[in-house]
Amino acid sequence: MWTQTVNIRDAKAHLSRLVRRAAQGESFVIAKAGKPLARIVPIEQPALQARRVGFMAGQFSVPDDFDRMGRNEIEQRFDAGL
Repeated sequence: MWTQTVNIRDAKAHLSRLVRRAAQGESFVIAKAGKPLARIVPIEQPALQARRVGFMAGQFSVPDDFDRMGRNEIEQRFDAGL
């Protein structure tokens, strides 16, 4: 991969743009008077792990009336204007 050399003055002026490009996979060398001082490289992001569906199957149960639990209390609070 080709690495671009950027003068330190330009790096200061365009830091946000350089960081954005590094995050997209580019790397840069920052130089002063043509002498390389630092290399800016992207940080490798860890691969996202897939969510495991059903990994707790059988460990708990949801009551059949789950969507109606507390219904009376909720209605009373709305009716009371609280």
